[in-house]
Amino acid sequence: QGTPTMGGLFFILPSSIVFILLNGLSSRVSMLVLAIGIAFLCVGFFDDFIKIKTHKNEGLKPYQKIIFQGLISVFAGVFCYQNGMTVFFIPFTKSTVDLGFFTIFLVAFVFIAITNSVNLTDGLDGLAGSVSLVYFVVIAIIMYIQTAYLNSVYLRVDEHYSIIKLCLSLIGGLIAFLCFNVNKAKVFMGDTGSLSLGAFIGAVSIFSGNTFFIPLIGIMFVLSSISVIVQVFHYKKTKKRVFLKAPLHHHFQLKGYTETQISFWYMVVTLMVGLILCLFYI
Repeated sequence: QGTPTMGGLFFILPSSIVFILLNGLSSRVSMLVLAIGIAFLCVGFFDDFIKIKTHKNEGLKPYQKIIFQGLISVFAGVFCYQNGMTVFFIPFTKSTVDLGFFTIFLVAFVFIAITNSVNLTDGLDGLAGSVSLVYFVVIAIIMYIQTAYLNSVYLRVDEHYSIIKLCLSLIGGLIAFLCFNVNKAKVFMGDTGSLSLGAFIGAVSIFSGNTFFIPLIGIMFVLSSISVIVQVFHYKKTKKRVFLKAPLHHHFQLKGYTETQISFWYMVVTLMVGLILCLFYI
């Protein structure tokens, strides 16, 4: 109580400004990635603002959130389909697959899934921020390898490099933010930050053709969502809990691990999975 929130404003907006200063406004795809991230930031901002104004933990209603998220996500899916961005790299290989019209449904689902998964992971000091930081590092490396050595990307090379620059800008912003967000946090990112981070992770990966890398590099985000789903369904059916508390990081917390330990190992697992994926391009 008393810790400032809406910390997403303190690193998303500066990162966006730095990216624009470095890259300009000429890259259509990277600017769309930026716009989607800012759009989800606005959804999170309204959610946080209502919580602060009403002094309650409930901000936007769940259906309001899903409507806003759904509209943005479907727009992204339609954009991908209409612009021929339907080819995706297959992890652990150098092959690709073209999903055609089904890209719309995949993109919409992935955006909703990853934004809410990052939001669920944002439950301990520095957790969502540190995992997202490693995610952007890994996906930037993978994109660079794909662009510089495989020469199999369907976007213009300059578009791919623009998205990489956006990743680097977000990495810089997260490093600065984590100085104040690690345990004991002086500021929380709030839904303003977590929803926006999820959107950037989704947009960067999807528009670079790396959609199928999201559940792998973002394995800890996935586990957060799965733990909640399993806990809810199992409890409704048996009145017993699988985990001491969901999401998963709270289970580890009640097992006696500190917030710093949990954040560290979440980050390490993310990095190890990312490095394994990179090895398949060598």
